[in-house]
Amino acid sequence: MSEIEILHLGVEDYSSVFETMKILQRKRIDDEISDTLIFVIHPEVVTLGPKAIREGVEIEDYQIFETDRGGGATWHGPGQLVVYPIIKWGGKMQSVKSVISVLEDWAISALKECGIDSYKDHAMQGVWVDGYKICSIGLSFFKWVSRHGLSINVNTPGSRVEGLSGCGMGEGVHTCLHKLGYLLDKDGNDIDIKRVEHALIDTCEEILGRVPSYHLDKGV
Repeated sequence: MSEIEILHLGVEDYSSVFETMKILQRKRIDDEISDTLIFVIHPEVVTLGPKAIREGVEIEDYQIFETDRGGGATWHGPGQLVVYPIIKWGGKMQSVKSVISVLEDWAISALKECGIDSYKDHAMQGVWVDGYKICSIGLSFFKWVSRHGLSINVNTPGSRVEGLSGCGMGEGVHTCLHKLGYLLDKDGNDIDIKRVEHALIDTCEEILGRVPSYHLDKGV
């Protein structure tokens, strides 16, 4: 089974990580690095994918960044864990639908480890809890190496994520785990960014088929 490196960036502007992803994608295509997972928290920003740009989506009261992943408008900010898989997919996984499905399975498995039941909605990609969207997914590929990834809303502030119409859905569809009452995991530990991150790493081998190798802090 192949290894996957874990890169922790802490809190980092979306624009900076956007450039980092492109560098790592090129390196992965050329086999200069192994598969890599970026874990990061972004200062508040709304990213607009090509669909949102084509449709002329207008967003008020948020910083905007036009990006090249699939999907529409997506909120990023404090209380949200973002994970970018820079992975070279092979065989049966060389399908956008298949990759999205396995990332959904990964989020569902990690949330289950925290004692939270979540599920897919086959009409809209992502992961849902109690009728609300908790996890959004948007990707881009080059030579079947993925860039961009998934975000999980853990304890987002105020009504910022709830007040945004994004991914083809109206206001109030997205929310976070804390606002649904999921504050503690099945062992009584706080469900925070670190708890969800650890659950994703713990389920990485089972769902992604890759063994986390070692942890890197900042830098490429």
